[in-house]
Amino acid sequence: MGQDHTDHLDSSGVAYPGRQKHSLADRREDLYETPAVATEALLKCEFLPKRIWEPAAGHGAIVKVLRAHGHEVVASDLVDYGEPTHFPRWDFLLEHKLPEGTGAIVTNPPYKLADQFVRHAIELCPCVVMLLRLAALEGMERSDIIDTHLSRVHVFRNRIPMMHRDSWTGKKSTSKIAFAWFVFERDHPGPIHVDRITWGP
Repeated sequence: MGQDHTDHLDSSGVAYPGRQKHSLADRREDLYETPAVATEALLKCEFLPKRIWEPAAGHGAIVKVLRAHGHEVVASDLVDYGEPTHFPRWDFLLEHKLPEGTGAIVTNPPYKLADQFVRHAIELCPCVVMLLRLAALEGMERSDIIDTHLSRVHVFRNRIPMMHRDSWTGKKSTSKIAFAWFVFERDHPGPIHVDRITWGP
């Protein structure tokens, strides 16, 4: 393992020097692109800051919707998916600094690393928005993040379209799993607010 000491430029020309590249196992098999309608629904119920970091961007499903609504998005991923405006081979869990001007982290994290993503994101950023299984509300093992940082949960009334594995060519269907947008705030002082949202017209 080594470090890449060359500077990187994002889509708005901001440089981030000395990004570390880490030779972890390829997580391509954990890529399930977020349906655009899910991100559209989030934008109807949450006010998001202008500049956002999407650290598990994949091919840019969330990124494209956010940018279409006028947000500046720093898009990165551990895997190089060949997206020209994304930063490949950034291991989010090894990052120790927010991209300049970032007001929120918004992502659909790898399922196997979801709790780690939430914990690390809260350390880096005061506002974190994650698309997670509704079942993430359960369990003692994540009480440190649910009981002290979770501010809002936007639960889908109607199940979002199935998030098929990258390159899936089979029949598309509706998910059998309940998902919600979880909004974490580092300094959240009060109870968790839960509401129900709908994707689509």
